[in-house]
Formats: sequence, C-alpha cells, structure tokens
Amino acid sequence: MAVHLTHWGTFEAVSDGERLTEVRPWAGDPEPMPQIGNVASAQHHPARIARPHVRKGWLDHGPGAPRRGDEPFVPVSWDRAFDLLAGELRRVYRDHGAQAVYGGSYGWASAGRFHHAQSQVHRFLNVLGGYVRHVNSYSLGTSTVLLPHVIADVDVLLSQATAKSVLAEHSEMVVAFGGLSPKNAAVSPGGVSRHNTRGWVKAARARGCRFVTVSPIRDDTPAEAQAEWIAPLPGTDAALMLALAHVLDADGLADTGFLDRYTVGYPRFARYLRGAADGVVKDPAWAEAITGVPAARITELAREMAAARTLVTVSWSLQRARHGEQPLWLGVVLAAMLGQIGLPGGGFGHGYGSTSLVGEPKPQLSVPRLSQGRNGVSAFIPVARIADMLLNPGAAYDYNGQRLTYPDIRLVYWCGGNPFHHHQDLARLREAFTRPETVVVHDPFWTATARHADIVLPVTMTIERDDYGSGQNDRMFFPMPALTRPHGEARDDYAIFAGLSDRLGTGKDFTEGRTAMEWLRHLYDEWRGNLAERGHAVPGFDEFWAGEGLELPVASEPQVAFADFRADPDAHPLSTPSGKIEIFSATIDSFQYQDCPGLPVWREPDEWLRSPAAKRFPLQLVAN
Repeated sequence: MAVHLTHWGTFEAVSDGERLTEVRPWAGDPEPMPQIGNVASAQHHPARIARPHVRKGWLDHGPGAPRRGDEPFVPVSWDRAFDLLAGELRRVYRDHGAQAVYGGSYGWASAGRFHHAQSQVHRFLNVLGGYVRHVNSYSLGTSTVLLPHVIADVDVLLSQATAKSVLAEHSEMVVAFGGLSPKNAAVSPGGVSRHNTRGWVKAARARGCRFVTVSPIRDDTPAEAQAEWIAPLPGTDAALMLALAHVLDADGLADTGFLDRYTVGYPRFARYLRGAADGVVKDPAWAEAITGVPAARITELAREMAAARTLVTVSWSLQRARHGEQPLWLGVVLAAMLGQIGLPGGGFGHGYGSTSLVGEPKPQLSVPRLSQGRNGVSAFIPVARIADMLLNPGAAYDYNGQRLTYPDIRLVYWCGGNPFHHHQDLARLREAFTRPETVVVHDPFWTATARHADIVLPVTMTIERDDYGSGQNDRMFFPMPALTRPHGEARDDYAIFAGLSDRLGTGKDFTEGRTAMEWLRHLYDEWRGNLAERGHAVPGFDEFWAGEGLELPVASEPQVAFADFRADPDAHPLSTPSGKIEIFSATIDSFQYQDCPGLPVWREPDEWLRSPAAKRFPLQLVAN
C-alpha cells in the first residue's frame, strides 16, 4: 500500500505493476472525496496518448500549415519527434529570438513538485534563452492585480488567512458573498491531505455562529451551516454591499476609530455612499431596486453584522466577472467599517470555500522544488490575454496602469494545462490557435488543446513516476514513488526535455548531469541541510522515501489574518502605498480607468436581468 497525492485528496493504492488494483482515500483525511475512485480508471482510459504524434499538414508541409484542429495526426517514433521538434526550436530561436516563444503553460498540471510540468518547461525554455511568460491567473486575475493596491498581495491573503479552527471557535456571524462551496473547497494546487470544510462549519454552527450565504445558488454552503440564503440578482453584489455600508454609515455603526487609524480614503467613499458625489444615495431602497433583496432585510443584516464578531468573506467567483473589482474591494471596505480586521473570527476573507488552502495555517517550511532558472525575456501577458496576443501581435493594451504591447509569437510550447478547458471564448481561442507557426503540447490525454497542436508528446501521470508532493499551504509532505509502469510509450516531462536538450546542445545545463531520482535526492538533501541550519530536523532521504510522509510545523497556530497590523500598524504596515487599507486608492485613481475608479462603486454589468436585452432573453446562466 502506497500513499499518493491528487489535487482533490490523498489516496492509498495497491498496484500489480501494470495498473492500480485498489484505490481508497488516505486514512488521515476526515472528509475524503469520492473522486479518488476515478484515479485507477483514468490510467488506461481510451483518451490516453500512447505515442508521439504530429499533425499531418505540419508533417507534410512544415510550420505554418493552417488547418490546425481539423487534420488527423500521424504517430511517429520518439527519435523522429525529437528530431522534428529540436529542428523547429532551433529555427525559431535563431530566426525570431526567444521573444517569439510563448511558454505560457498554465494550469495545476499534476500533483508532485519535481515533475511539475510548468517548472519543467520553463526551465527547459530558459536554458534556450527564455520565453514570453504569463502573469496572474484565470482563477484570481482580478484579485492579484487589485488587492495589492487595497490591502495585501493575494498570496498573503490566501496563505495567512485566519485559520478555520479560529473561525470555528470565535466567529459569531459569517457573511459569505459567493457562498462556501464544499465542492470547490475539495481541491487545492498540488494536493490536499485533510479536508475539513464541513467540520469547521459544523463546529462553528454548534457553538451558535450564524451563516448567511449571498449567492444565486442555494446549496453553495455546506448543509451543516444551516445558512440563511440571500439571492440577489447575479452580478449585483456590489450594490448590496454598498447598501450595507450605507446603513453602517448612516446609523453610526461604522468603527470610526478603526477607519481613522488603519485606513485611508473613507471620507471620500462616504461622500459616494451618501450621494454627495453623484446625487444617488446608495441606501437599501436603492439597492432593492437593483438586487431584488428587500430593503428591510438589507438594513437588518447590516445591523446584525455590526452587533456580532463577523467575518466578511468573498469567494473567487465574484471577481471572475465584468467589474469584478467592485464587490471584492467592497468586501474589504465592509470588514474595515466593522472594525474587526485582525481580530479572531472577524475581518475579511477571500476564498473560504473556493479552495482548501484558505484557512489552513501556513507551514513554516517550504518543500523542495526544481529551479526554473533565469528567463532572458522580459515580455509577458496577463494569462487570459492569450487569444488577444496571438490574434493581435504588436497591438497595444492597458494593464495595471501600464501601456504594453503584444509580442509576435511564432511557437507555443504548452505543458500541464488545457486552455480550451478554462478560457472565456473558445471559438475565438480556436481561431487564435491557428496563428502560430508551431504549437507543441505535452499531455497524458487527448485534450482539446492537444488536438489543436502540431506536435503532441505523451507524458506520464503521477502514478507512473517517482516524485514527492505537498499541496499549497498544506502541512503534509508525501513521498510519491511510482505505482505502475507508464501507459504505452509515455515519458516523464523531464526525460523529454533532457532528450531535447541533448539534441540542442544544452543537455548539461538542463539536467546538470542528474537523473530524475538523483534530482529528487539532491533537492531533498539540499532542503534538509537548509532546515538543519535553521534548527529543524527532518529524516534523511531514504527514511523519508520509505515512509508515509512528514508533517511540517506551521508558522502560527492559531493564525489570525492581519493581527500584527492591528496590534501595531506602524511597526507592521501593509504593503500598500500608504501602508494602510486603501478605501480610496490614489494609485488606481491615477490610471483613469472608467470602469475602475479610485474607490469601489456600482457599475452595471454588460448583461444582467435588468438590462434591456433581458426583455428578449429573460434567463441568466449561472456556471457554478
């Protein structure tokens, strides 16, 4: 029986060498996920790629053939695939430079730290001279750009969020904009050891905590919460939040002492709330006409929030929308007006119920990982701009106060992700994928992205290779020895890049003379030595590899977000320009973006149920 990681949980497995004969959840997981049972059936699924393939038009006519996505693929040997791909990489880097290569592989790929696909491809391309990269994410694109101006870097908000155990003990009220979805809380990048969403919610409720879920979907919160359900029209959360803020302001319930000491810009925001800025008072009656939530309930809810130790949490879903900055920013403002940021059980949260990592105490120790090296190209795009980039090389666009230009991409190298799974406009993305001269994809399966490639190389699943893994913000670190032989002719990404590097003359730079297992030992020993210097003892590699995992110490238990800032904002300022929470941001205001001014406001969505188009199209799809 061996332990292994997936993004939705840890499992124990028995193998006969060819396939998994038994799969069951890890005994240490109190709330295991039923998806674990799918691992065994996936390995030899008909969608697995068994051999290298090349699109027929590219094979016959060379780079640039236009029928990508429509033509059949021709199986080839590994030697033939390496020769073709090495030649194409050599041509593009020689004739167009590294700035013509997009190594924007995006997605969680597989669990496991060494064989993390993006780390492998980025290291490989960096050895060749670099690549155009992406920044931000589809999941948190708005948050990663907005929140550093307002309160903190998003990684701080996620990894240092108030622990769920603290919420269970101290929260008196949880108002969850976007809900606390158990299905989303089941997953985390890199893996999950222990699921506990239902557990902390049940404990909080048993102690008397009230839950209010603000969502178009009734079951977006665990049944254990016994939550009150408030369902504003989709896309109108900002109006509801403004009305709640108006009640706090008008009734004298806003914590002016906290606002004066820990925030900047509240007077300017209050003018907007009261209608002095635009003649529109953002009171509950105004919000009822927009959201459909009764004004009396809005007023009552605001007063209840002020009377309790209240957590205001905003799911990732709210910022994945047109004007998504506004409800996210307003969640911070509401929490600041309540004055409970930095207190156990109160304040602001972002992503409870969006992923399992939020509310887990941050481990003191990171885990070993492969260096990606140095990228020689400075150009980048926001990740969701891939279609814009491929369709409009040389065009200018705005990003976070900057005016940038799209590079001219000739070759796309994709590993460990499937943009046709998560991009917004798939028809437009399909058109965009016809523009590069060559698209290369590594994948275990015939995904839509693989079917829109020119060269497709089959790679192993985690159960088919040696690795070790730990989920983001997870305190467990597991060995992950290979459980079976690879499917067909699949190879590890590392082995593929080592072979390509040898043909390109960069083999020693990429591998440094090590096999994958030698890298695992080297990185572990290096990590162990660094920990010993800091007073942390972990077993040697052989003992770790033969064991069932290490539990890493956490930095702070109980963990309370922004407790240091609250205790002494001068000694522990935020990373914002002012060092405080920015209810009004002079930086954002200086960008002069019409859809995102320097303070949070109500902006009508392009499409919603009170728009003129709704008279013809009266239904709104909620893609939960």
